[in-house]
Amino acid sequence: MPNVPAHITGTVVRIEKSPGEQVGAGEAILILESMKMEMPLESPLDGRVKEIRVKEGQSVAEGDVLAVVE
Repeated sequence: MPNVPAHITGTVVRIEKSPGEQVGAGEAILILESMKMEMPLESPLDGRVKEIRVKEGQSVAEGDVLAVVE
């Protein structure tokens, strides 16, 4: 099961997918904001979201695991 880490330090502004939902490779799982820019955190593969490990408004560091896709 691939972990999906944050590629930047920022804040989770919106969660697009819920655990159990299907997701396609390259599809946004959640949106991070850093330096007033919004950037999607994308699924690395086609699959199902197993876990979302953050909440909207939460600050995250680069490399933190934010979601798990299987």
